[in-house]
This record gives sequence, structure tokens and C-alpha cells, in this order.
Amino acid sequence: MNSVRPITSQGRLPSIPSYPLPKEDELPASRSPWTLRIERAALLVHDMQRYFIDAFTPGVAPIAPVIDNVGRLVQGCRALGVPVFYTAQNGDQDVRDRGLQAALWGPGMRHVSEHQPIAAPLAPAAQDIVLVKHRYSAFQRSNLEALLRARGRDQLIICGIYAHIGCLFTAGEAFQRDIQPFFVADAVADFSRSWHDAALAQVADCCGVVLSTRRTLEALR
Repeated sequence: MNSVRPITSQGRLPSIPSYPLPKEDELPASRSPWTLRIERAALLVHDMQRYFIDAFTPGVAPIAPVIDNVGRLVQGCRALGVPVFYTAQNGDQDVRDRGLQAALWGPGMRHVSEHQPIAAPLAPAAQDIVLVKHRYSAFQRSNLEALLRARGRDQLIICGIYAHIGCLFTAGEAFQRDIQPFFVADAVADFSRSWHDAALAQVADCCGVVLSTRRTLEALR
């Protein structure tokens, strides 16, 4: 397992080398028996902000195909009437609000155009819901669960970055709230392929269903 490299003294994330995304025949078998249903599902696009994306080597795997696959999920869900949620952190967080994250990751992003916006190809539409992100899990200090319940949704499709941190913690908390997580293996990215695979294995074994972008869209249709 590769360890997460420390952030720089300026609080910037490390540069993430290219690595290949897992293929469908490499995905771990999921213990969960759940089947994705269009009338029960919602999509969560997790932390696809420029600050986090810019840590990756641009134009290559994993981030280039992940952006493409997240875009396919967003467009497919919108077309099918599946609710689309986004998480996005605020820049220039007060240290009291940032909490223990400051000890591990420094001050985080700034409230500037180079950091805070969601990547332009994935920009939220008027009907989408953007949640302010406070902790690793998207459920913490947000009304995500209430918004899902109000729409009769108890399945959450998770894509975005980083797989073994916020995406994994969100999947685990969804499970503990009796919301079925579906983790899209080729629409998440991480610090390395080993961390990526570890996140998939954890979800498949403990809390959710791991599947590909293609299989997700096929299930919804």
C-alpha cells in the first residue's frame, strides 16, 4: 500500500502520477445483493473541484477518463430524471470550522477561481443540488439524507475524488443510514492505483456495490 504523501508547506496537495483505471474484469465481487433502480437512485458527484483535480497529471488516466465518466453519469442521470447532487468545499475555511482536517491537510483551498469551482465540463445545472462539504463524508453537517428521503431515494451512486477518503467515508455512512451505496470504479480517482483498489475492496466487502460506468448506466436504463 502506498502511503499518502504529505502536503507541501503551502498546504498544496502533492502531484499524483498517472495510473490506469481498473477494468470491468478487475473489479472486486460485491457481497451486497442490491440492484440499482431508476426510481430509487440519486447521483453524488464528490469534490470535483479544481483544487483537487489539479493534483493529478492532466490529460491522462486516471483523471481524464474519470472526468469523462463522471460527465456520462451526470448527463445520463439528468436525462433519466435521476437527482444529481454535488459536494464542494468552501475556500478560506476558518480553522475552527476546518477542525482536525487542518492537522492532516493544512489550510486547504483558497476562495479563488483556481481552486473552488467545480470542473467546467461537470458544472452543475440549475436543477442540480450543490452541498457545502465540511468533512470527509458528504453526510456530515449537510442535509443530504433529508433531501434524498424527500425525493424517495434510498440508493446513492458515488463518483468523484478521492476514492479512499471522501468517497469511501460517504459510502460507509450511507450504508449506516440504510441508504444503499453504488461505487463507480472507473468514475473515482485516488492518490495511486493501490489506494484506488483498496477503496473498491473495502466498499465491495463491507458496505456497497462496486460497478463500472457502463453497468451503472445500463442498470438505470
